[in-house]
Amino acid sequence: MERLRRVAAVALTALVAAPATAATELVVWHAYRAEEKAALEKVAAAYNAAHPNTHVSTLAVPYDAFADKISAAVPRGKGPDVFIYAQDRLGGWIEAGNTVEPIDFFIDKETKDRFIPTTMEAMTYKGTVYGLPLNYKCITLIYNKKLVTNPPKDSDELVAVAKKNTDKAAGRFGLAYAYSDYYYHAALQNAFGGYVFEGGAKPAINNPNNAKALEYLLKWLDKDQILPAEPSTALITALFNDGKAAMIFNGPWFLGEISKSIDYGLAPLPKIKEAGNTPMKPWMTVEGALIAAPSKSKDAAYDFIKYLTDKPSGIVMAVEGRQSPANKAVYAEPKVAGDAVLKSFRDQVEVAIPMPNLPEMTMVWSPATTVMNSVTRHSASPKAALDGAQAAISKDVAGLRKK
Repeated sequence: MERLRRVAAVALTALVAAPATAATELVVWHAYRAEEKAALEKVAAAYNAAHPNTHVSTLAVPYDAFADKISAAVPRGKGPDVFIYAQDRLGGWIEAGNTVEPIDFFIDKETKDRFIPTTMEAMTYKGTVYGLPLNYKCITLIYNKKLVTNPPKDSDELVAVAKKNTDKAAGRFGLAYAYSDYYYHAALQNAFGGYVFEGGAKPAINNPNNAKALEYLLKWLDKDQILPAEPSTALITALFNDGKAAMIFNGPWFLGEISKSIDYGLAPLPKIKEAGNTPMKPWMTVEGALIAAPSKSKDAAYDFIKYLTDKPSGIVMAVEGRQSPANKAVYAEPKVAGDAVLKSFRDQVEVAIPMPNLPEMTMVWSPATTVMNSVTRHSASPKAALDGAQAAISKDVAGLRKK
């Protein structure tokens, strides 16, 4: 009996002396600032409170250096467990290797179905899912309510309303947007059925529909004369805030630049009658929560990104962070459903198209910028400019594939 008591005492002493299991540490990199940053930190704190065996810490990285920092640090195992970034760099990181973890092993149908379908498409590369969509951004129509009573629903109405508000001599324009920026022009291109690649990743920027979209842009610029010449970001902001631009095409990032003196509204981009009454279809960028391939805590990392993209977290990111969550259920929340800005971008995203996440897309931007500048400055026809871009992109893509 005494021997049994001693054994029990030793066992109890060993149990008491055993160290507590250390919490799993997860590091999350992001590039958020201000209210977006505060909302993310609030969600992370809530997760930590509900999961005592895991501790999530967030680190804000300056946006300009963020992508390069991921490319340099993550493959060497020097980066985070989770990082938040848009899909435009996804294909390049996947092809580079050891950067983004595929999550098909983790994700189930119920989780997939919680998201707006096109946002899941943005997180998918060559049939494999690599992240959970957190939020999306796209451009929409923003108008000055003092100048525009009813936002135009189609291109005929758009031109009519814009002409009434255009007086070039007085520096007033019915419509102002960065039309020489390929990202903004894509909304027209997509309406006409244009595209950048075909058959996977084969460059096809000189397809006839892209030429039609550029010719239509020239109609707005030269025939209708409703657009300012060479519209810089600063000019567009100044025109709108001075009440000299009735309508603009812009995204959620512009809202913070609008003067408090301007009573503005948001509406879907108009349908283009000349494109078969097809709506303008802006490119959407989708920020996803991605798991770093070298992470040693992938199970915990997935659990966190699933929590981050769930409805309760989405409500925080929407209401407090002013994001447009990819989770469909968030928009049934009264605080979100009653928010005119969030509702407008939710309506617009119904026809938005995910920007290509192919690594070859990085080869498109410079030639496409040349196209937009040469066409809008009348130094090349749409067809000639697009043929030149096709040759340049094809050459660069061939070089990329050799590497």
